[in-house]
Amino acid sequence: MSDNLRLEVITEARSWIGTPYVHQAATKGAGCDCLGLVRGVWREVMGSEPETPPPYTRDWAERSGRETLKEAASRHMDPVPVDQAGPGDVLLFAFRSGLPAKHCAILVTAMDDPAPRILHAHEHLPVAEVALVRGWKRRIRFAFRFRDLPARTK
Repeated sequence: MSDNLRLEVITEARSWIGTPYVHQAATKGAGCDCLGLVRGVWREVMGSEPETPPPYTRDWAERSGRETLKEAASRHMDPVPVDQAGPGDVLLFAFRSGLPAKHCAILVTAMDDPAPRILHAHEHLPVAEVALVRGWKRRIRFAFRFRDLPARTK
């Protein structure tokens, strides 16, 4: 990913700070969940969304057992090793061992930064930039990178 695209992703994600948490929403200032944040950043930086997610319940990962979030990210983004994730990359988290990833965030700094940071929407909390503390780090399951497009349709 080019440095310009990284900066665009982070700048747009930061413009969502304070957006209230609303399950399945993706509207800056009005409401979003973690996926809605990534979808909204995608729309602003890359153009129209490549697909619309189906309706999902809060326990969708526990019920399905499938890596649905990973599968969707794989269709539109490039996978990267977690330890090589950089600013602007999307991280997917699993809350419990043995369960699929069901939370996403945008990395603001490199993983090897002394104090890495992420932007995310977490249930009951507005979008925020927070430290990627050890508890979050150990839950990272996958990392993905926005693709540079020759001519983005923004």
